[in-house]
Amino acid sequence: MAQKALMIDTSLLIDHFRKTNKANSRLVKLSKEYSPLYISAVTEFEILSGATSEQDAYWSALLSEFKILPFNSTTVRVAVQIKNGLKRNRKSTDIADLFIAATALANNLPFDTLNRKHFQDIPDLTLLEG
Repeated sequence: MAQKALMIDTSLLIDHFRKTNKANSRLVKLSKEYSPLYISAVTEFEILSGATSEQDAYWSALLSEFKILPFNSTTVRVAVQIKNGLKRNRKSTDIADLFIAATALANNLPFDTLNRKHFQDIPDLTLLEG
């Protein structure tokens, strides 16, 4: 039985949505290995703001399967530290990805994404292998 917590990125939810055979999605594989699975409130925003009215029921049902972590003052402070560190190294990342990574770090959670390139320069973020 799964017993390790993990936070996942929006990309894993989108991938699952697009798969014809959902059982083969990385999300399903991770759900067998990790529990609970967390998402950031930023991921919830990205999903719901991009959903059509026909997709609302699907996304509401899927999102209810995850623990949703808030974007709060602690997360803001972590995001500022990440942004300043990236800036010092002349690097940057998309603001939503920055906020999602900050949520994982603020909650001491390992993280998985299909967009490793977006997160690889964020110090101390524990990315799953492969």
